[in-house]
Amino acid sequence: MHFSFIIPVYNRPDEIDELLLSLTKQNYVHPFEVVVVEDGSIIDCKAIIEKYQEQLDISYFYKKNSGPGDSRNFGMRNAKGNYFIILDSDCIIPPSYLSEAEKALQEDFVDCYGGPDAALDSFSDIQKAINFSMTSFLTTGGVRGGSEKLDKFQPRSFNMGLSKKAFEASNGFGNIHPGEDPDLSIRLWKLGFKTRLIKNAFVYHKRRIDWNKFQIQVNKFGKARPILNYWYPEYSKLTFWFPTLFCFGLIVSLLFAALTKNMFLLSVYGIYFLTLFFVSWFQNRNIKIALYSLIAVMIQFYGYGSGFFKAFVNIFLLKKLPEEAHPELFFKK
Repeated sequence: MHFSFIIPVYNRPDEIDELLLSLTKQNYVHPFEVVVVEDGSIIDCKAIIEKYQEQLDISYFYKKNSGPGDSRNFGMRNAKGNYFIILDSDCIIPPSYLSEAEKALQEDFVDCYGGPDAALDSFSDIQKAINFSMTSFLTTGGVRGGSEKLDKFQPRSFNMGLSKKAFEASNGFGNIHPGEDPDLSIRLWKLGFKTRLIKNAFVYHKRRIDWNKFQIQVNKFGKARPILNYWYPEYSKLTFWFPTLFCFGLIVSLLFAALTKNMFLLSVYGIYFLTLFFVSWFQNRNIKIALYSLIAVMIQFYGYGSGFFKAFVNIFLLKKLPEEAHPELFFKK
């Protein structure tokens, strides 16, 4: 296999510097390519790319802003490899990444794979707390932790492998964002391609976000899911309702406690949050991160749950078309 890394970037030269530096440290013995696609940035990374011209087989393209999905497609169309590895610019790659990916594909080849994400010690406390909420088995992040069937895994586009054959058959990513990665996975399944999780092909996902940006991000994730359910009802699951029901349940518990002085329902939530706190404390060895993790999980559930409910009402009850109901989730090609 000839691997090509496909990396869209938007106004993030410092991030791409860290990512490219990590790619120079791969212990992989075969040649590989790096394709960086500047998605209409005002602050470009051309000078950063030039730093690595002698260390990496790197190509750099600048195009008008059209979103990450279209930029990834652009990169894959211009890549020389026959297997593409798609990364977000806020990732750092461990030295063994390519070796582990190739080993897994040689043992059990699939045309599309996804890998997990982790946090480095150098990440901020908020980044580590958000990483916990997005990856823990106690939250909706449990999907990334492996709760999905390994051979029916929906790869996330911050760390995804895709064969050239599968890209050409599927035409790559659509114009929805976020939600473009599960959309692609489902279309690949319908075309007869397989996907799976490669646990050892993990990346350090920096998540360049504060609390407000995190809330906006997960809210968009929530809005995207009913659109995917509308397009592919056969892949809809009741578990997608969990964050919404969690939030409604918390409100009911608070009202029930206030009106009846009965704390039973509220105590269930209390036990859950205590469990979150101690698991995060155990994993991160830091009380501050454990406390931040509670904030992150609440933002995750509220942001995703409210976005999901709003999009569900618009699409399934008010019968609006997805592009009409939520134009903010669609890039014009």
